Amino acid sequence: MKTIGMLGGMSWESTTNYYKAINEGVKSALGGLHSARICLYSVDFHEIEQLQHAGKWDELALRLSEAAMSVSAGGADFLIICTNTMHKVVPEIEARVALPILHIADATAQKLQADGISKVGLLGTRFTMEQDFYKQRLINKYAINVITPNTDDQSIVHRIIYEELCLGVIEEASRQQYITIIDKLYRQGAEAIILGCTEISLLIEQHHTAVPLYDTTAIHAESAVKLALDDN
Repeated sequence: MKTIGMLGGMSWESTTNYYKAINEGVKSALGGLHSARICLYSVDFHEIEQLQHAGKWDELALRLSEAAMSVSAGGADFLIICTNTMHKVVPEIEARVALPILHIADATAQKLQADGISKVGLLGTRFTMEQDFYKQRLINKYAINVITPNTDDQSIVHRIIYEELCLGVIEEASRQQYITIIDKLYRQGAEAIILGCTEISLLIEQHHTAVPLYDTTAIHAESAVKLALDDN
């Protein structure tokens, strides 16, 4: 079994779901008392969030690269970054650290392709929805068409993530706002919705809507388990 390197804490609320899902996946595959081999580096999300909103992506890239180096030194065979937004700095991390990165957008896109989905709605932080690092990977590498909410709805999605979900706050009113936004994207032609922030699955689950949801946390964790158990 390979050792999974995890960069977590962004936020710790979603990292706990990663940890649980990965260990459950290994136990399901191997049985008995088996659990995953994990080397976890958990950051202080307050510092990360401040740098994100200040637009200091170079500093963020350096900090996560240093964290990845620690994980590599701890014996990790590959790395997962337990957040969608910080995949923005994956190229910078790859340039500094000789550790394979299992990209969350790749794992999600492969699942979408397997299900025959060619047009999706994307929910996430404003950074993920507005910028190209995530959308263009889906479009260019997998030919999946991506649509995002309008500016006002993006502000709603972003605010709820940082002011509620990252703090472990679950509000029914916020869930209804998300469902309304999901319905709008569906009416615009989205065949499914990517929950492109690892906290969104704390608020929205499949039973809340008839529109197919793709939980990036669960998909990423499942892909990590498969890679960890792959003898090749």
